Amino acid sequence: MGINKESDIAANLQIGPTSAGMVRIYVEAEGFELPLDFDPEEAEEIAEELRAAAEAARDMASPKGPKKKR
Repeated sequence: MGINKESDIAANLQIGPTSAGMVRIYVEAEGFELPLDFDPEEAEEIAEELRAAAEAARDMASPKGPKKKR
């Protein structure tokens, strides 16, 4: 399955700190559980990637098209 392919699978997503000082992204779907642990620096990199992807998606959905970078 690629990033651009739609899916009918519903999932729950939880994000939070662990007692070991890691950041956990926890995915649960149809009896499947996937805990993903990241150190704080990795989690910040993931957050930056999420923000960039959200901005790109917003630009694609805009009737005016992508914003030009200055």
